[in-house]
Amino acid sequence: MTARTGATNTLVDVPGIRVGHAHRRGDGWLSGTTVVLAPPGGARCGVDVRGGGPGTRETDLLDPRNVVEHVDAVVLSGGSAYGLAAADGVMRRLRDAGAGVSVGGPGEVVPIVPAAVIFDLGRGGDFTAHPDAAMGAAAYDAAGDGPVPQGVVGAGTGAKAGALKGGVGSASAVLDDGTTVAALAVVNAAGSCVDPATGELYATRFGLPGEFTGVTRPDPADLASAPTDPPPLPDLARPPMATTIGVVATDAALSKAQCAKVAGVAHDGMARGIRPVHTMLDGDTVFALATGARGAPDLTRFQLILDAAGDCFTRAIGHALLAAETVETPAGRWVSYREAYPSAFRAANEGER
Repeated sequence: MTARTGATNTLVDVPGIRVGHAHRRGDGWLSGTTVVLAPPGGARCGVDVRGGGPGTRETDLLDPRNVVEHVDAVVLSGGSAYGLAAADGVMRRLRDAGAGVSVGGPGEVVPIVPAAVIFDLGRGGDFTAHPDAAMGAAAYDAAGDGPVPQGVVGAGTGAKAGALKGGVGSASAVLDDGTTVAALAVVNAAGSCVDPATGELYATRFGLPGEFTGVTRPDPADLASAPTDPPPLPDLARPPMATTIGVVATDAALSKAQCAKVAGVAHDGMARGIRPVHTMLDGDTVFALATGARGAPDLTRFQLILDAAGDCFTRAIGHALLAAETVETPAGRWVSYREAYPSAFRAANEGER
């Protein structure tokens, strides 16, 4: 497959997709919400849930056997099950805009807004500080088609990845026929994104040409001093509540069943960037959106879309870890990959001098 990154190397490289973040930090807070808005008229959507402890909303209607064909938005949020309330605020904004399934007269619509959440409760110090409908509305209001902010933003504000700070990451690919595939990941994993033998991010091995330039294998000294990731089988008496969630989008015209397949292959990309993955302590969930702006692919082209979806999700995980910054709250301190492995960036640092 021949591919290049899109103009921003983020989810909005799929025309018509908009992304907005809202979050709070300080005064007990470390959480937020991210909304992915479909183009007017909605997008076909599929979902694949593989973690053992998911927190989701409106996923049953995405089953290809069920009647609703399009969704208006997808909400990704912190706050565990409490954070699902963020979707209420997005629904109200969409209703006011006249978007949704018509169920009667003018203005009588029901917006379709699937959602998934990560566990970040208490990481800011206050267990009760979590996203609500107002934060969902704020994320909707912030949505745009500019490059997606990454790192400690939106739903990734309170995320962690193993022993390191997690966050939001995104990546895109434009195939040789012009089809665009892109992913946005909220990385909050029980497992690790770092190879324990080398200190490398697993995801950087799958970058497109020039994508992760300046990121090298860190020195052994960094390995010795970096935070220790949890073992593959953590102490279940104090489980590290987690979950990685995300959205993959394409401008191809796909059926709901094909969208579900795209979401499933995106999980393969998740498995390349996180180990272990899909544990009983995670609620790993991926949605796939198809805007339909381009024609329906034949079987060969659909397979290329699948391959790109997996790769984009892996790369998005890498960008999330690289964009994250160290965060300290009354509940703890989570070190960024850049702080834990500074020698991995020596080439880039030398270029700045």
